[in-house]
Amino acid sequence: MIISHVRHYPAEIARGKHVAGTSMPSRDWWAALFPDPSGLLRTLGVRGVREGMTALDLCCGDGYFTAPLARIVGGRVYALDFDSDLIARARREAEYQRVTVRQWITADARDLAAALPEPVDFVLLANTLHGVPDKPALVQAIAAVLRPAGLFAVVNWHSRPREETTVLGAERGPPTELRMSPASTQDAVEPTGFYLSRFVELPPYHYGTVFERADDDR
Repeated sequence: MIISHVRHYPAEIARGKHVAGTSMPSRDWWAALFPDPSGLLRTLGVRGVREGMTALDLCCGDGYFTAPLARIVGGRVYALDFDSDLIARARREAEYQRVTVRQWITADARDLAAALPEPVDFVLLANTLHGVPDKPALVQAIAAVLRPAGLFAVVNWHSRPREETTVLGAERGPPTELRMSPASTQDAVEPTGFYLSRFVELPPYHYGTVFERADDDR
């Protein structure tokens, strides 16, 4: 199960197969949807991303959220994607913004435990979960690299018909049938040892969920 830059639609996911409903959108419409990525990250709340955390931007793609995330946590961020070309683009973006990223990692998301040199406090997975066929396996991999009481933030498209989610005059986002309601996101994550800590609306078409590890004795 190779999970790559699914956020940025298509990415490979099963040793040569593709994540459903994925492709690489241009930055102009990401900017139209999320004009303030740092502000979006901060809306995840007091128990969300904050300075001093060690964070992971999982399936970071071209780094649209990586540099803002690194700026918030003070450079203590890892960025992982299976696509080395996207990692290179994300690195250039961080350099352009003069932001330090602790490590750029080209790896399969299922190999998180081996790829990361240390546990982290916060994992961001944006615009990706809907296209993952084996969601429990991915969530288990994420839980394995989180410190006790660590946080897992998911940014998802609302489960609205694709024809209703237009950006810059065109229909955008994953196919309607792949979209996940907040309840379905919760159902996909909580059985793997998490509980919902915070839910936020991210207009016009997204929402954010922050999950905390339910166990703290690891």
